[in-house]
Amino acid sequence: MVDDDRHGDNKRGDGDSGDESLAADSLHPFAKFLRLVGRGPTLSRSLILEEAEEAMTAILAGSAEPMQIGALFLLLRYRKETPEELAGFVRAAQRWWKLPDEPAAEIDWPSYADRHKQLPYFILSALLLAEEGVRIAMHGLAGVGDATTPRVLQALGVEASSSVEDATRRIQRERFAYLPVERFCPPLLRLFAMRLVLGLRTPANSFCRELNPLAAPAQLQGVFHPTYIVTHQEAARFLKQPKAAIFKGGGGEAQINPEKPCRVGLVEGETLTEETWPPLLAGERHGWRDEPMNPRAALALWRGEAAPAGPTAAVIGTVAIALKLTGRAPTQEAALDQARAMWKGRAKGKYGR
Repeated sequence: MVDDDRHGDNKRGDGDSGDESLAADSLHPFAKFLRLVGRGPTLSRSLILEEAEEAMTAILAGSAEPMQIGALFLLLRYRKETPEELAGFVRAAQRWWKLPDEPAAEIDWPSYADRHKQLPYFILSALLLAEEGVRIAMHGLAGVGDATTPRVLQALGVEASSSVEDATRRIQRERFAYLPVERFCPPLLRLFAMRLVLGLRTPANSFCRELNPLAAPAQLQGVFHPTYIVTHQEAARFLKQPKAAIFKGGGGEAQINPEKPCRVGLVEGETLTEETWPPLLAGERHGWRDEPMNPRAALALWRGEAAPAGPTAAVIGTVAIALKLTGRAPTQEAALDQARAMWKGRAKGKYGR
């Protein structure tokens, strides 16, 4: 493992007095990671990137005990994962599929909110961008409930991809693909399932947002809490992600709330910046969590059979952030004008059965 002076005297401390009776060779190999992060406020420290990569490699390979995985995840959840830990976990997961030599998509769009409490209208944003020639790779989790990302895509008549190769072909043909996480890294499903045992989300809900299975140069990412914006910005920099826009989205997804200002963390190579987008609806309120969780409501919005102001503005505002991120619009105002024109000119009969 790699030592790192940033961690000072705690980086490789000897066992505390309660551990001296344990012979090193009697410990399970994975126990060293628990000792690093769990030995109290004075001796514990976060994992450096290489350690996090080694730990997640063991977890995905099945060589860590379930009790050990749960212990590590709870410790990380309690104090919050660091950017290095997230980046190390991502590197380990990326070994499970072959990253393309050339980017198959322009925008990577993770969708890992496992319990939607509002409809995922951001899917319409992604499809609208694809209609205008932007290649989108969406990937995510099946989730629970009636209004999950896969169910809304199904209502729109969009099939899930069966593999990274299939997703690549679909993007070449249709400029959009949805790739379930189990189709490119099956062991991750076990980590998501641990929520039912632990009662909490696991680090998988965080680091899977960085997986970028088709190596897109730009990434649009939603997070649950604003405090995670900088964490994911720095993780993206560790992973050498060329561009990213990260913001607090509805239900943790990449969908703006048009009723509030939107703080967006930007990644441009090694440079991390922020910008704030203004609210698009002045004084208006949409009952995001009061509307029925009916996937066909998203289809009705696309077809123009319904035109609620909140969801419409959410679609347009999310598209605008993507347009500016990819350099298709120089300013927020230009991006919003372009997004409104795209929405007005969409092919309303394209989706649905």
